[in-house]
This record gives sequence, C-alpha cells and structure tokens, in this order.
Amino acid sequence: MPGSPPGMVERHNRVPRARCALDLFREDGAYTSLASAVSMLVVLALAFSATTAAWTMARAGDAQVAADATSLAGANVVSSYHTAATVVDAGILSLGLTGFTVTGAGLVGLLVPGASAAAAEAVDAGLRILETRNKFAASASRGLKRLEESLPYLIAANASRTCAAQGAGMVSYTGTAIAAPWESASEFPAIDGPAVPTEGLERRADELGEVAADLARAREETAAVKERAWLADCGRAGMNMQERAARLSGISAVENPDYASSLTWEPQVALDRACAYYRWRRDNDRTEGAGVEARADAAARHAFYRYATRTLESASVVERDGMLVCKVPLLPKNTGEVKGTELYTEVAWPTSTESEGITLHFDASCPGATGAAGPIVSLSALDAGSVRECSVCRFGVGDVGKVPAASTSIDNGFEYHLREFTEALKDYESARNRELELERQARGGAERAGDAFEEALSVLAAKRPRIAPPGRYGCVALVVSGEASTPEELENSFSAGVKLDRRGAISAATLASDAATRENNVLSRFFSGLKERTGDSTVVGIVGNAMDLWGDLLMGYGDVASRLDEVMDGLLGGLTSLGAGPVATWLGERVRGSLAAVGFEPVDLSSRKPVLTDSSNVISAAGMTVLADAQGALRSLSVETMDPEALLQALGYEVGERLAETEFTIAEIPLPGGGSIPLKVRLRDLVGAREGGS
Repeated sequence: MPGSPPGMVERHNRVPRARCALDLFREDGAYTSLASAVSMLVVLALAFSATTAAWTMARAGDAQVAADATSLAGANVVSSYHTAATVVDAGILSLGLTGFTVTGAGLVGLLVPGASAAAAEAVDAGLRILETRNKFAASASRGLKRLEESLPYLIAANASRTCAAQGAGMVSYTGTAIAAPWESASEFPAIDGPAVPTEGLERRADELGEVAADLARAREETAAVKERAWLADCGRAGMNMQERAARLSGISAVENPDYASSLTWEPQVALDRACAYYRWRRDNDRTEGAGVEARADAAARHAFYRYATRTLESASVVERDGMLVCKVPLLPKNTGEVKGTELYTEVAWPTSTESEGITLHFDASCPGATGAAGPIVSLSALDAGSVRECSVCRFGVGDVGKVPAASTSIDNGFEYHLREFTEALKDYESARNRELELERQARGGAERAGDAFEEALSVLAAKRPRIAPPGRYGCVALVVSGEASTPEELENSFSAGVKLDRRGAISAATLASDAATRENNVLSRFFSGLKERTGDSTVVGIVGNAMDLWGDLLMGYGDVASRLDEVMDGLLGGLTSLGAGPVATWLGERVRGSLAAVGFEPVDLSSRKPVLTDSSNVISAAGMTVLADAQGALRSLSVETMDPEALLQALGYEVGERLAETEFTIAEIPLPGGGSIPLKVRLRDLVGAREGGS
C-alpha cells in the first residue's frame, strides 16, 4: 500500500488468506456445504469402523459362548446318568425292603390265630418280590456298567452336537467336552453283590407254617377246655361255682368275683373261690337240731369242710419253665371215694372203752360214750375191726361219705360244679402242655426262620452306592472355529474388510446340588417326567395307590430307615391287635430289630444341575494332564471334523464303549403287582432325557 510503513503490507496480506481458508467451512455464522460433507464422511468412516470392530469382538466372544454351551451339554449327560443310577438303586432297595417287610410280617402272621392263611399268602408274595428284586438287580448291573463305559463318548457326542448348533451363517464351531475324570469310580454293592437268597427263607417259612398250624389247633383245643372250666366256675348262665358260693355262703364279692370271658379268666380264680367257700363253711357251719343224728351229721360236714379246705389250700395251678402243673385233686363224691382220702385214714375220731370193746363216736359227747376215753382212731379202724361202731350214734365212714354225695350229684350243690371244674382242669392241663410243647417247637422254628431272614437281609445291608461316573468332577469343553472374514456388507471405501484367524475357547461345567424336598427330588422328577413323557398316569398311579407299601418305601428312599420303621409299626401293630402270642411277639421284635440293625443311612436325593465353573479347578481335581497345555489342545482340534470320536482322539483320549441304539434301556423296574417301568436313556436327546425322567 503506497505510503505505508515497511511490513504493513505483509501483515495486511496474511490475514485475508487465513480468513479465506476458514470461509470454506463457515460463512456468515453458518456452516458451508463443504463442512457438512466432510463431517458426514468422518461419521461414516467411524461408523463402519466401529461396526467392523463390533463384529470382530462378537465373533471372538461367540467362541466362549459356544464353549460354555458345550461344557453344559456334557455335564447334562452326567446329570442324566446320576438320576438314572439313583432311580435304579432306589428301585432295587425299595423292592428288597418291600419283600422283606411283607415276608417278615407274613412269618409273624403264621403264628397269629386267624391270620395264618393270609400270612402264608404274604410270605409267598414277599418271596416273589425278592425274586423280582434279584432279577431287576441283575439286569440293572449290566445296564449301568455298559452305560458308564459309554458315558465319555456320550458326553462328547452330546457336547459336539450342541457345539455345532452354535454356528450361524458364515461362522461354524467345532468342539467337544471331555469327562473329568475319564474313568469311573462308582460302586454299587447292592447291585453288583449277590442275589438275596430266598431258598432257605422259603424252606424255613414252610417249616414254621406247619408247626404254627399244629400250634393253632392245639390252642383251639386248649381254649375249648379252658372255656369248659370257666363255664363251671362262673361262665354258665344260672348255677355255677360263683352263683352257688354266693347263695350257700357269706364270702365277699372280692373273694367271689365274676368273669365275663374265659379269655380273661384263669383257673386260679376258681381255686381261690373254692378255698374261700370251704373256709367259710368250715368256720360257720352250725348243727341243725339237738338230736344225736343232727349232731353226728354236723360232725361229718365239719370233717368234710376241714378236709376240703386243707386240700384246696395246698392245691396249685402253676405254669413254670414251659410246663403247666395242676395239683387240684377231685374231692370225694361218695363213701367209696372217701375211703381213698385222708378222711378215711386220718386219726381224728374219739373212742370209749365199753364192755363190748373200744367204740368209735362222732364226738366224746356222744351219749353212747359211757366208758373211759379210748384212743383217737381213724374211720378205717371200723372196717379193720380194731374198733366197733357205737350203737347210739352209729357214726362211720358212710356218714362222712353222704356229705358230698347229694351236693355232687345235683346241680344245686357247690360240689357239682367244683367237680366239673376239676375234671375240665385236668383236660386243660393236658391240652395246655401240648400247646406249650408246640410253642417250644414253634419258637425253634421261629428262631430258624429269623436266622434265615437275617441271612437274606444281610445282602441289603451292604452300604449304599457311590455314584461316581466319568465326569463326576465336571466336563471340560474345547471349542474352535475356522477363519472368518467380515461380510461383504461391511466392506466398503470407508472400512477395509477384516479377516479373523482361527479362534478357540475353553470352558468347564460341573454339577451343583439342588436341595431335595419331597416334591422336588430325583425320584419325584423321574416319575413326573415319566408321566409327561408317556402321557399316562397309570404307572405313577400304581406306585402311589395299588402298591402303597412299595410306593411309600420307594418315595421314602431318602430317609428309608425312618419310613421302614413306620411301615413295620403298621404291619406288626395290626397283627398284635389280632392276638399275637409270645412266639409271634418275639419273632415280630426280631424282624423289626433285624431291619433296624441294618442301619440304612439317609440318601441324598438332591437333583444335580450343570453350572459353569473355572476350568482350571476341574482339570486340577480330575488330574487331566493331557489338558495341562490348553492352548496346545485347542490347536490339535480340526475344524474340518464334527466326529466326537475323532475330536477325542485328537485330544489324546481313546473312545471305549459306544452305544448305537437310539434309546438305551438301563433296566426294567418290575412292579410287584405286574407290569414294569422301563428305565431308558434317549441317546439322541440326552438333554431331553433328563427332563423326561430317564
């Protein structure tokens, strides 16, 4: 600019050039079209770059998701097997216990009057159930062993199928799961052990049944004879010992009790009553008249009552050491029988020395006793001729004999019913001793049956199973994917395409317990799943209703000892109410004690659910040295194969047993009432198999 100082022009020119560059993007306070275009280009470049980055990150994350799903699929197979093994053991144990409880109750029932027929059927049913248990255990042993041997392959197969299903579009995954550990450590003592021996138990049951039948007949005979004795004492309507004693004496009601049934009455009651009666008659009998004949009759009665009191007070009815001894003699009923007693030989009668000789009198006050007192003699002295009969009182053995003669001959006399009781008592002694002898034989039979019962039961006393299949610590999944490129949609001028190399991921899953309840446990899920799968509640209904005992023990498998005690209480309590005798009671306690002594521990019925866990923990717990180098193991997998066997071999594991069936039946659970429950594993749908109850 003319006239301007030096430098002014340069500064003046520089400012306009800068403003000119900014004006390309801003004009009069607003953005120009060029500014908008550049902004849009930057945004597009960022957007496409971010999308490509997100796709790349998603592909990397998907590999881990696929590995997680693969490990869970493998653990699901172990869960299915655990459920199946628990159901098998529950079925075997509950069938065995059902057989033993029914058989044990039947053995006891053989000894219970009125229950023997049903008891024999119960024994047969119990033995059949035990045979069913043996067949089930044999088939289950084969099935579980074969399934466990195939478990590593089944785990790998289910995991490989699940892994392949994770792929979508251009991305595919290859992988499998390895059982950790590979080997089984399961123990099934009840399944692999010997069968329950039923032959000896059946033989002993037959022997016990025979002696029990003889014993039952003997008891019936004893009861009939005892009833005869009771009828004579206080059971007969009208006249009997109790009624006559009340009429003819003044003994109290305590000394003269009444019993409504022979079941509660014992012979000692009649014996005590007779003693009380004769004591009262002895102490309270009075002379009826003042004449010699009346006084002589009174002396004869007093002699008889004194003898009867002494005889009956020394009598006894004692059952000791397995033998009944009745020392209750018949009182004489006439002169002839009096001569066979102490009444005839007892030195108890006075004499006097008369001119004709020594004379016997009923009492020293007899008017015929005019001479000096002579020796005391017995009535037998008259027949022997050593003394003579008094011409005044004419007292002799006939006078004493006629005291019981009338009252024994007609039913209005106490002696009539006493004699009937005493005769029945003799028959009762014989019948009761026969019964006691058969009871001893029955006790021996019961002991032998109890021994056979305990011997057979010892098979069930084996400890509960240890379910420790391959994969018990978990399943380790290794998953790889092939190379992948970004989709064409993401390749453009703003973002170059990205090519991803092979990717891999490792995951592990283990089984976690789901606390068991009565509604939520392995067995309840099994039967619930069975109903859903078949659409039929018949089998479940049978377990719950038609075979309540087996169903209760099956569903009480978790705490079988407590449930078993309840069952035995119900069965033996019912037999007790029917009148179980001492042998039956003893055998019942032995059966109950034998079952309790087995000591069944509560079983864990918790469901096992697969959950993800740290793979290093599983690898370490299982000692899987092959997977110590996880990266190397991943690189050994080929994305070109989906064959689980080839994948396992690439990881250094040799496949053992393989199941080719679509459905594998582990065993058939026979139902005691007929039919069976097939216990199956669906090899094409192992995940669904668990949900379906197999």
